Amino acid sequence: MDIRDYLRIARRNWILIVSMMLAGLLAGGTASFLIKPTYTAQTDLFVAIQSSGTVTELQQGNTFSQARVESYVKTVNTSIVLAPAIQALGLSETAEQLSQRIDASTDPNTVLITITATDASPVQAAAIARAVGDSLIKVVDELERPKTGGESPVRLSIIAPAVAPSEPSAPNPRVNLALGAFVGLAVGIGLALLRTRFDTVIRGESDLRQVTDLPLLGGIAFDPDAARKPLLTQAGQQGPRAESFRQLRTNLQFAHATGGRNSVVVTSSLPGEGKSTTATNLALAIAQSGQSVCLIDADLRRPMVDSYLGLERRAGLTTALVRQAELDALLQPWGDDHLYVLTSGEIPPNPSELLGSEEMQRLLARLESMFDTVIIDAPPLLPVTDAAVLSQHVGGVVLIVGSQKTTRQEVDKSLKALALVGGKVLGAVLNRLPMKGPDSYSYSYYSYSTNSDSSGRRAERFPSKEVASRDDSGSRSGSSRQRELPRTRS
Repeated sequence: MDIRDYLRIARRNWILIVSMMLAGLLAGGTASFLIKPTYTAQTDLFVAIQSSGTVTELQQGNTFSQARVESYVKTVNTSIVLAPAIQALGLSETAEQLSQRIDASTDPNTVLITITATDASPVQAAAIARAVGDSLIKVVDELERPKTGGESPVRLSIIAPAVAPSEPSAPNPRVNLALGAFVGLAVGIGLALLRTRFDTVIRGESDLRQVTDLPLLGGIAFDPDAARKPLLTQAGQQGPRAESFRQLRTNLQFAHATGGRNSVVVTSSLPGEGKSTTATNLALAIAQSGQSVCLIDADLRRPMVDSYLGLERRAGLTTALVRQAELDALLQPWGDDHLYVLTSGEIPPNPSELLGSEEMQRLLARLESMFDTVIIDAPPLLPVTDAAVLSQHVGGVVLIVGSQKTTRQEVDKSLKALALVGGKVLGAVLNRLPMKGPDSYSYSYYSYSTNSDSSGRRAERFPSKEVASRDDSGSRSGSSRQRELPRTRS
């Protein structure tokens, strides 16, 4: 992964990362509040060698002192030094227990020893440091004194006696907060990377590219009003949603430019990814460009096109396949453009057999000769085989991928199912993309009000199923019904 991938991960998981950092800050603040304060006091001692003062003796004494200082430092935490200090202060703890709160150190190339003591009381901490320093002086004097008598050649002196500290050495709120924030940030980033590693849901183009190199024909942003207003004619003509379908229309024309057939199956991996609304709006967008379009609802299990367009469903594709009516009588015009819809008809018990029949192939061939483009809304690929069966007899397949719904494994299975039957996949469409964030899909066009077109007129809204006016035969009424069907092209 490069820096852009890490930035994308950070943007996708910024709430998790920030939450963990805030949790770390809270933990650091809580620890600072709950931990009992402790104070640290220190005593500094100087190690000197008793000599006559000549230069040679001073050099020898300095070397001797530095060599002995490390031994004195290690002696501090022994019972021979701590026991007298405990007795002098009247402490109730053992030398081993006291040694946990005593630390001795020295700087390299010096003859200075620093003794530090920690305690819950600042006065007690200073008293312990002084008592241990005094005890060390006496112990060293006894250890270094010649057995034959006389004075010790080594003398320790206190040069900085311990004083009671005014502020506690622990806890340090600033350090705890900084440490908590750092640990929380590290945990948040780790969880984000771990989540990305095991998260197989497709959220944007980068995730789709991990499965396939298919052309991305378009991206449709999530619209909260899409459930109530699914058609692009119900939105502003210059709005982002309408522009996304126009771009999809243009890209599909380029992807299908070299194909011999003008029929396209629109399908998805699973239900609920928006294939029916995409197929319907794609047909509308193509019809608005001046082409004649036939939209077929071939989802013979859960047909939806008729409910979106407000058309009669009882007579449609299955009616034509069993030859109960002529195809011309079953095609229902819609709107003022050259759009005709063949609804699903009655739901049959054997959808796969009907869609794979020779009669279906003849029907598709006839519609392809009558219309510039034939859009087929097919069932999802994974639950049933209908779309895979249809893909063998059309010019290409457009796979709808629902953002934050479909996994990479499901898309891979769908593509393999199409490849198994020799279906030609023209490209993929990412649906329900977020409006903002790393996976958003936006346009640079000016967006107008969704209720008006560019000239300021109210955008036309076609009747829904509930309000569409019908005659006694169940078809839409109006002047569009008098429009003649496209003739078979030579």
